[in-house]
Amino acid sequence: MTGILVVIPCLNEEAALPGLLRQQLAEPGDHSIVVADGGSTDSSRAIVAAVARDHPRLTLIDNPARLQAAGVNRAVAELGGDARWLVRIDAHCDYPEGYVRKLIDTAERQHATSVVVPMVSRGETCFQRAAATAQNSRLGTGGSPHRHVGTGAWVDHGHHALMDMTLFRQVGGYRETMSHNEDAELDLRLAAAGGRLWLEPRLALGYLPRRSAAQLWRQYLGYGRGRAQTLLLHRRRPKLRQTLPLAVPAAALVALLTPVHWLFAAPLLGWALLCLAGGIAIGARAGGGCAMLSGVPAMIMHLAWGLGFLARIARRRML
Repeated sequence: MTGILVVIPCLNEEAALPGLLRQQLAEPGDHSIVVADGGSTDSSRAIVAAVARDHPRLTLIDNPARLQAAGVNRAVAELGGDARWLVRIDAHCDYPEGYVRKLIDTAERQHATSVVVPMVSRGETCFQRAAATAQNSRLGTGGSPHRHVGTGAWVDHGHHALMDMTLFRQVGGYRETMSHNEDAELDLRLAAAGGRLWLEPRLALGYLPRRSAAQLWRQYLGYGRGRAQTLLLHRRRPKLRQTLPLAVPAAALVALLTPVHWLFAAPLLGWALLCLAGGIAIGARAGGGCAMLSGVPAMIMHLAWGLGFLARIARRRML
């Protein structure tokens, strides 16, 4: 396979890099692999440099802007050359064997300009297993197509995997002012330029959730801000599954009036009970144990996402 640029944005991924690089370098073909490092303070850079000495196809570049969007854009600008396809690989995910080859085959079979893939969360610690169960369910994702392994379909967004390099450059690549939701924002521009995005369920990847409640909170706060930024930029309205979490911060605000009357706590209490009960039911079907606590991370995701979204909207209106 020629004419393919594989880009791996990286920041402190020493645990994942050895296995990921070994897997990607074992793929057939002579395509280039670029790790765009955003200033890692662990051994990530040393790991890549050591592997690159034995594999000329692997290159390490600096990403001073640190954001994934900037790292991919920089790799394309410096090393994209005349590549036909761009493959984005995130260091903290697990990929099926033959991933790059199968992406190309799918794009050619479907006549797609982009191939996106579903994400299936898995956990190692108890909290991660609970978060993974929430993220694999409607409770945590509202039924987003790329968070569930379903059937192949044309979609407006999915986890980024393969993109037509010419179209990527034509629309200007990722928007580097976005730390979150840069993929969905780019998908809107790709579609407006005539792109066709195919969701391929057979290439679902494995994703490891954040290890703590605080990390998950910060992540989803950013997700909410990023989604709001995308909708503002493109003058779009949120979908129903994106609107529902916005009621949670409103319920929390109303609950501040509980000293006036206990009924003001009812909306927030009802939401919490639904999440906890739903998490128990979903977790029981997923094998029980820590999975039955999935309502807790789901609550964190809902509230953080809603607050992030509303904060970004409020900021725009105050400008």
